[in-house]
Amino acid sequence: MRHILNKQADFTLIEGAGGWRVPLAGEHNLSDLAIALGLPVILVVGVRLGCINHAVLTAEAIARDGLHLAGWVANVIDAQTSRLEENLATLRERLPAPCLGRVPRLSEASAENVAHYLDVQLLN
Repeated sequence: MRHILNKQADFTLIEGAGGWRVPLAGEHNLSDLAIALGLPVILVVGVRLGCINHAVLTAEAIARDGLHLAGWVANVIDAQTSRLEENLATLRERLPAPCLGRVPRLSEASAENVAHYLDVQLLN
């Protein structure tokens, strides 16, 4: 894995899915991979009921595991979510990292479509 990370690139993104403690193999979790690589973390928050609790607990676990939360992305699963704007404001207040963007539900989730909603310059 390290030889891949050492290649010249503007940035390297390793995507995990399912959550910080999702099992990978045997006793290893996704968090173990992130810890082994020692890379900053971008948290994707599925904006729906319970997202504030989930995001804050995950941010706390990332910090407890010794990694840096570089930013977070709001994945707006349902634009009709009750109190959407209030939830986003609370997430901005409580998460110790900048919001890199707000991604709506997309019919085609290509890299180009998603990139339109993100500001990765905030990572610098």
